[in-house]
Amino acid sequence: FAGTFLLCAPWTLKCNEHIRIDVVTGRFSPQVHAKIDIVGGLLFLIPMCVVILWSAVPFALESITSGENSSNAGGLIVWPAKLLIPVGFTLLLLQGISEVIKRVAFLKGLIDGKAFEKGGGHGATPDAVEVAEANSGNK
Repeated sequence: FAGTFLLCAPWTLKCNEHIRIDVVTGRFSPQVHAKIDIVGGLLFLIPMCVVILWSAVPFALESITSGENSSNAGGLIVWPAKLLIPVGFTLLLLQGISEVIKRVAFLKGLIDGKAFEKGGGHGATPDAVEVAEANSGNK
């Protein structure tokens, strides 16, 4: 479960599917949403990822260099699970930076808001979307 969470959090951020309090912000314009996302990314997401990486990298490296094994019968290696923490938060940090850049570009009028609409960042080509819709019977 933890591995899925750590590796899917950046993708969820890319697709703009993280939980939000839309009751409060639902009445705001897209520009205000972009400003809130920029502030949240710069003040919370990016610094938190850096702090977690700062502590998780030595934690994972120690596990790798010591060849840490589980104390349970069989003694499975532990470092792959511990390595998921810095890998997942590195990906989340990179995606957070990407999201801040997209919001700034939107505010400057360089891109439209579709790049970060809910579900809009799936990255699927129009052909892939058509195939998916045809296969699901939505066409």
